[in-house]
Amino acid sequence: MNLIDLTALEAHLAPYAARASASRGRRYVEPAPEARTAFQRDRDRIIHSAAFRRLEYKTQVFVNHEGDLFRTRLTHSLEVAQIGRSIARNLRVNEDLVEAISLAHDLGHTPFGHAGQDALNECMRAYGGFEHNLQSLAVVDELEECYAGFNGLNLTFETREGILKHCSRENAQRLGEVGERFLRAEQPTLEAQIANFADEIAYNNHDIDDGVRSGLLAVEQLDELELWRIHHRQVLAHWPNLSGRRLVHETIRRIINALIVDLIAATTLQLQDHALASPDAVRRAPALVGHSANMAAQARQLKQFLFKNLYRHYQVMRMTNKAQRVITGLFDAFKHDHRLLPPQYQSQQPELQPRLIAHYIAGMTDRYALKEYRRLFVVDEG
Repeated sequence: MNLIDLTALEAHLAPYAARASASRGRRYVEPAPEARTAFQRDRDRIIHSAAFRRLEYKTQVFVNHEGDLFRTRLTHSLEVAQIGRSIARNLRVNEDLVEAISLAHDLGHTPFGHAGQDALNECMRAYGGFEHNLQSLAVVDELEECYAGFNGLNLTFETREGILKHCSRENAQRLGEVGERFLRAEQPTLEAQIANFADEIAYNNHDIDDGVRSGLLAVEQLDELELWRIHHRQVLAHWPNLSGRRLVHETIRRIINALIVDLIAATTLQLQDHALASPDAVRRAPALVGHSANMAAQARQLKQFLFKNLYRHYQVMRMTNKAQRVITGLFDAFKHDHRLLPPQYQSQQPELQPRLIAHYIAGMTDRYALKEYRRLFVVDEG
């Protein structure tokens, strides 16, 4: 017996929204949940997973031990989910699916953010490479060890598809049904498209906040950005004497709101133009979620600014270089002698060993990776 009425729960959804009642199902058949939808079950399983808890100690831009108030992969994922749900509600699509995808999208991220991913990808170049979207899918499909009847979390097809944002044709063929849209040049659900944009809105704006908080970005620098300049001046027009943290926060929250409102308006126009009658029609259509041309240009300017002034700041680059040395050192040590690995990551089949090493390293938090590095390379004289 299902304690919730799915028909009533889904009555408000638009024809093009994904419905839990029409899900393509799970890899392993399970009884339907009794007091929640299939997508709500996905969300709950993600939140209770070990990989989700580890996000608390994984870098966004600043390494976890550099400060208690900087964003981590966990706080970032929560912000993405909040933004995604707001957009989904206004577009009458499935909030629960957007939330599940948003919370899971970084489960496979390495320690030390993109620096860690780039280093691990280089280490794995001869063995198929490393990509955190594929790793996130591996986490929910195989690597989590929670349930008696299967590996992974056994999520619905729709959540798994949304997690897989990018994929080569070679990997798409290997992944089966969940990779088919890359072979057919089709789009994912609107919910997956929304989660993707919510991710971008979240990290662009909280990276401004963290950059200013760290002292690596000055408020005066930000004035060259049209998006910042518009909303910064609006705040000062209302509160001429406002300064410091309150001024930065007031400006950023207005930028986030403007991006969300613009995305909803521009996407609504796209949906009206295409008159979509089903989720399958979404798949056959071009990408439908996006900003207006003017807002898209402002968002691109913001991304370029952050790349130049924050991500390539010499202090961030110093930590990036250090992180890459840690990841490369760990991979090389484990590849040279797999007996240094925990038993569950050792294989008697040499062709499988590099991927197991990548799984082990990708699952580390920042501080655990540093601890492992010290264990392997630092002689303790005390």
